Amino acid sequence: MEKFSFEIIKECSKTGARAGIFHTPHGDIETPIFMPVGTQATVKGLTVENLKDLNAQIILSNTYHLYLRPGHEIIKQAGGLHKFMNWDRPILTDSGGFQVFSLSKLRKVSDEGVEFRSHINGAKHFISPEKDMEIQEALGADIIMALDQCTEAGASYQEAVEAKRLTKIWLERCYKAHKNDNQMLFPIVQGNIYKDLREQCVQDCLPYAKCGIAIGGLSVGEEKSVMYDILDHLQPLLPKNMPRYLMGVGSPDCLVEGYSRGIDMMDCVLPTRVARNGTAFTKKGKLVIKNAIYKQDFSPIEEDCDCYTCKHYSRAYIRHLINAGEMLGAELLSIHNLHMLLNLAHQTREAILGDYLLDFKKDFLAHYDLSKSRF
Repeated sequence: MEKFSFEIIKECSKTGARAGIFHTPHGDIETPIFMPVGTQATVKGLTVENLKDLNAQIILSNTYHLYLRPGHEIIKQAGGLHKFMNWDRPILTDSGGFQVFSLSKLRKVSDEGVEFRSHINGAKHFISPEKDMEIQEALGADIIMALDQCTEAGASYQEAVEAKRLTKIWLERCYKAHKNDNQMLFPIVQGNIYKDLREQCVQDCLPYAKCGIAIGGLSVGEEKSVMYDILDHLQPLLPKNMPRYLMGVGSPDCLVEGYSRGIDMMDCVLPTRVARNGTAFTKKGKLVIKNAIYKQDFSPIEEDCDCYTCKHYSRAYIRHLINAGEMLGAELLSIHNLHMLLNLAHQTREAILGDYLLDFKKDFLAHYDLSKSRF
């Protein structure tokens, strides 16, 4: 049997949404799936036991951050990320391209690669596509990403053209440098909001997409309606026989909208980041639990939620923890928020399998306050 394969169990005839199984060396992933982000080899505040209790099937880590600290060689000596962090399920590593993109004042991009200064100590580094593959091979994730050039919302057409050009030549070099058949390399479709560039980038990626393709450069500041329009345009162009990964998107409404457009995998730091700021995801929209209105509210975050947090703790208690600066508050909110997104992915999968996806989507969005969807 091949080490990586994607099996579509059911496809929605009206939307193209898919319920599938992504087979990897560290286990099967039932799609559609939300993937918690463990940037520095940990999902902030949570143990791997917490994540398994939440039924997280795959988590992400980040090449840029782990290259800087503790260093990919140390992780390699430990036996790779799986052993280093005690996680025996699939792992995906981002190439670090987005993190370098966000360091706009600290980086210099060329055909050869990216020169940047560490956000930690200012030291100068250079990562080429070949170096990126070396780092990700040392980390040992199941799924690795090609080095790409992301552009911000509002980028000009010419800036997007140049980023697409770099993404293509870097992908070619990543592909040549990638040697480990225990890792699946995903190319990344860029092109900003320009549909012709997105089309061209899909064509650039197809020769290198063996069992997975990613969509990058969305949710970087553009309106959600623009992102959905791009996804609608890309859907018929993307290969059907492999998982499609929408990078860095993770609010509840975006999950439902993305999955219904044929996206199989999504990730985001949002659920744990907003948890640390005292915000909870609910089926009705965001709930800012640190607000004074919840000081004497002894109900759970969400009445019908069966997560550990909602079964054991009240809004008033969690509000107290957050406002007192206690770590447990962020941990409990992180558990709830990740449970909500992982369960939402599972419910969407069940709706696809049961042929009621459109009704499920309509009902979810009817109760979800989109005015509370900005985080």
